[in-house]
Amino acid sequence: MSTSTLQSPREQAVRRTQSSLRSGAEYIDNIKDDGRRVFVDGELVRDVTTHPAFRGAVRSVARLYDLAAAPERRDVMTYETEAGTRALRCYQIARTLGELGERRRMSEQWAAATCGLMGRSPDHVASFLAGFAAKPELFGAAGDAFAQNVTRFYEHARDHHLYCAYAIVPPQIDRSKPAHQQWDPTLYAGVVRERDDGIVLRGAQQLATGAVLADYVYLSCIHPLTPGDDAYANGVMIPLHAPGLKVYSRRSFAASAASTFDYPLSSRFDETDALLVLDDVFVPWEHVFIYRNRQICWDQWWKTPAHSWGNHQAQTRYATKLRFMLGVTKRINELTGNDALPPVQVQMGEMAALATIVDSMVLAQETQGTVDADGIAWPSKAALYAVMSLQAQLNPKMVDIVRELSGGSMIALPSSVRDYELPESAADMERYVASPGVGSRERVALLKLAWDLIGTEFAGRHQQYEKFYGGASFLVKQNMARAYDFARARQLVDDVLALGD
Repeated sequence: MSTSTLQSPREQAVRRTQSSLRSGAEYIDNIKDDGRRVFVDGELVRDVTTHPAFRGAVRSVARLYDLAAAPERRDVMTYETEAGTRALRCYQIARTLGELGERRRMSEQWAAATCGLMGRSPDHVASFLAGFAAKPELFGAAGDAFAQNVTRFYEHARDHHLYCAYAIVPPQIDRSKPAHQQWDPTLYAGVVRERDDGIVLRGAQQLATGAVLADYVYLSCIHPLTPGDDAYANGVMIPLHAPGLKVYSRRSFAASAASTFDYPLSSRFDETDALLVLDDVFVPWEHVFIYRNRQICWDQWWKTPAHSWGNHQAQTRYATKLRFMLGVTKRINELTGNDALPPVQVQMGEMAALATIVDSMVLAQETQGTVDADGIAWPSKAALYAVMSLQAQLNPKMVDIVRELSGGSMIALPSSVRDYELPESAADMERYVASPGVGSRERVALLKLAWDLIGTEFAGRHQQYEKFYGGASFLVKQNMARAYDFARARQLVDDVLALGD
């Protein structure tokens, strides 16, 4: 079975010219009414590109593709493959520390276009696929065919500029028991049947952030699996329109956004999170990276650069988000006339220090990175996990400072943009809700944006997301403990003790 077997006819037709970059219009056409089954608010959504819950995010992703395809950004956003074609740089297998920097600069462009608010933009899982393809022999330990599958699909995704999401966490049903000891062994996504041409999966998996918008989803497990859990130890690529695959989106914040004026961020950048349900979904062998192998399922994250490259991208995105947060706060201070006050400058300095820590640690992942014996560049794990460990503490601190500096300005706002359409209320807004040199509508637009960043449901989801995006804090800190050079630290102690009297 070829890689194109599960592509829709439209997908196959549009993608015949692999050498050209994907445009935003082509991306929208590829996922438009392609047979995927997405559920939200009790509705089966056939066309996510036009539905109010998702169309804003779809357009934002389309804009990323258009940005990458712009001729003036060619060298930043793309690289030349061994076949001589251009591919998105997020698919580049980094072989030097300089190439890690090139990957980052590409992600910075996309993060800036989304204000750092789309955590699972197409460059995230693309980084994981590149990391897998950098070490195909790890998957090949279970058979050469698996290594070939990894390489083949990576090249397919790279050459067709695909947007892939992932679902790698089992649902929270009963975490006191392993997967195979749940009251129904098919609650967690696992293999229920093997066929000559592939495998059949049943169960559920989360948190498929961005899956509604994607071409494919990588279904695997990042949690440790215990003996008896072999049926859940898989790694497979599934197209979103695969028969039997259902996507249950959380409530969309974009759907209730009255206008882009009142909800400028919610309406554009709500990528949504989802639960995937698999009702006997067939996956051909060509799309299977891992099959019933607990060790490889675990090692894929740590013995390939996938986790490091994916989170290098994620920290690049987060650094951009903090920069955006600082920009919003600076504008509010200027608007209210508080910018020059010493107490305000102190708090802005604290925000700037926290943002600079993240910025610097992203760069340190490159400057302190290493190139292994296979010629693959790895970001510094100590620098990576250090900033990931601090993120759950830095983010709420940043948000609290924005709250302090904005005071009540984000609360006493017109109810909606329609207040400017009624002459009487518009006149009052222009008189009483304005700042020197700044019209009422401009002032309110900025404060509505700030509220959408830190006060709405969209903002609340982001605070939860930044706290847990890398996993529970204790898991991230365990990664940090494994990455830190304790031998060097102990040696300092041993050297002093060796001095004797």
